[in-house]
Amino acid sequence: MKQVISILKAFILAMIVLNVTLSYGQNKGLSPDSLEVSLLTCSPRQQIYSLYGHTAIRLRDVRTGLDVAVNYGVFSFDKPLFVPRFVFGIADYEIGVIPFRYFIIEYRLSGGSVTQQVLNLKPDEKLVLFDAIQVNMLPENKSYRYNFFYDNCTTRARDMITRCIRGGIAYMPDSGDTSYRKIIHGKNEEHRWARFGNDLLLGIGADMSTTQEQRQFLPENLMHDFGKAIRNDNREPLVDTTMVILEGRAQVVEREFLLTPMQCALLLLAITVIVTTIEVIKKKNLRYFDAFLMFFTSIVGTVIFSMIFSQHPTVKVNLQILLFNPLPFFFIRRLLKRQKSNDRDCQYMIWTTLICLFFIGGLFQSYAEGVYVLALSLLIRNIKGVLLYYNKLPFR
Repeated sequence: MKQVISILKAFILAMIVLNVTLSYGQNKGLSPDSLEVSLLTCSPRQQIYSLYGHTAIRLRDVRTGLDVAVNYGVFSFDKPLFVPRFVFGIADYEIGVIPFRYFIIEYRLSGGSVTQQVLNLKPDEKLVLFDAIQVNMLPENKSYRYNFFYDNCTTRARDMITRCIRGGIAYMPDSGDTSYRKIIHGKNEEHRWARFGNDLLLGIGADMSTTQEQRQFLPENLMHDFGKAIRNDNREPLVDTTMVILEGRAQVVEREFLLTPMQCALLLLAITVIVTTIEVIKKKNLRYFDAFLMFFTSIVGTVIFSMIFSQHPTVKVNLQILLFNPLPFFFIRRLLKRQKSNDRDCQYMIWTTLICLFFIGGLFQSYAEGVYVLALSLLIRNIKGVLLYYNKLPFR
């Protein structure tokens, strides 16, 4: 079945390449009175890149036969270093215009739903939007620097529509006073490792309160706000009609890993307690366990430290760097040498202080699932080291 779907998707893509110019470029004689402009909101799907849904603009003219979906979410995993570029905020997305029937087929194959909101635009506003999209389609304009929260396929579609409306629109105030992190948590509840990765990289900026327009980065939020918005010039509703044009089917959630992040953290805590208990009873250091923990935290810390250079504003200041940072990597050799000779080592007090600061930082930033438990494991090992430093534990 998956092979059939792949073949169909490849066929659809080929047809898009052959027909997009014909479907879009030969309709310059469209009639603004018969042109219908709609906002399309697509439901989340199970692929990581589609967990939060999608937005597109539909242009439909029954007189000329024009019927296309304007999509600002075109990207390719085949481009060199796409994932690192996405993480560092330097991934480029493109506008794509495809026949609407192919757009719907893709979501029908994947089981997603599509909701259409026909917009209350005046004839001249429709022409302004149509011309703006044509300008966007020029080779020098079609790419843009993608940002998940601030400039994505949904915010682009919103801005294209609202800029063509004379006098602008007014949104019905919502009751939400929430953060970017809480918003995406509502969409990745069943994808614990995807959530863990997001929360590990997102910094304190993701926990700040957001405005209503900032919350519209999520397709469902924009659909909700458009549904209650009014035009400023005549106080009429922005949306004429709303309809579900494709019913979705239940999405099958594939388990990402046998254990959740919290279960992995609890397992490590149990191992830490057992190892430390054995050391105390036998009065002997199992030094390679500490070396493993230091190496692990250094690897994760290197990733978090690198986010300082990302162009995503919400990842630059991440208090989890107090726990995960590259520095332990440079002290592993020193640790092994000093533990072998049973020499005192002051680095335990430094790491203990950083871990305590990490717990305090939790008052200001939400941490990834299981990270508090992992911090407790590290704290146990470092407290043992501090006691050794003051000769409270007579290890040999």
